[in-house]
Amino acid sequence: MMRTSIVSLVSGTLFGAGLAISGMMNPARVRGFLDFFGSWDPTLAFVMGGAVIIMAVAWAIQSRMRAPVCEDAFALPGTTRLDGRLIGGAVLFGIGWGLSGLCPGPAISSLAVNPLPALVFVTAMLAGMAIFRMTESRGQG
Repeated sequence: MMRTSIVSLVSGTLFGAGLAISGMMNPARVRGFLDFFGSWDPTLAFVMGGAVIIMAVAWAIQSRMRAPVCEDAFALPGTTRLDGRLIGGAVLFGIGWGLSGLCPGPAISSLAVNPLPALVFVTAMLAGMAIFRMTESRGQG
């Protein structure tokens, strides 16, 4: 348990540092990336490309491991199905990201640096999560 907490803390700190160093906590970077016909900012493309390379290496390493370092088994997604809910969620995420320039990780990190805009986003995100939980539980009950 303690080892898992330490690994989680180090991973979260590394992720937050990466967001800060790459400038991804700045909503203007994301909006600049989406401004194809104005002053386009390619920074986000480089960050995504770096993340894809690191993730490809991580998947290659994971496929050779019997179990993760701090757990008994891997908790991997059980399905690869593309359905309306997944696509709709991705579209909604993209619209919110494009409008606000923030996604959950940078928004939470931004609470420490630029709290007011981040607080608006995080509040809306939490409200959306609560609405989903309420409607999801009604649909399954």
